[in-house]
Amino acid sequence: MTLEQFRESLHGDRPPAELNPALAGLWWDARGDWESAHNSAQQDEGPAGAWVHAYLHRKEGDDPNAGYWYRRAAKTPASGSLDDEWEAITTALLGGTPPE
Repeated sequence: MTLEQFRESLHGDRPPAELNPALAGLWWDARGDWESAHNSAQQDEGPAGAWVHAYLHRKEGDDPNAGYWYRRAAKTPASGSLDDEWEAITTALLGGTPPE
């Protein structure tokens, strides 16, 4: 799935079945449903889920909790816009590039 296809899928009622929990979390976030996004991210205990989890806590303004999850994901905390971070994470996870 490309980023464009992912964005087009946001018109549906539910995330596409082929999305892993981390990507489903980003899907729910883009739809404005933080709770569903958080629940989805928690289902992925690996680095991808931790990265999305970090982004979500940064978005809610909980920087200490976000920092914990960035460390779990082995990622440097983001400093750019939330939109840029969402796109970077989504692009990386769609491309199969694991978090560094």
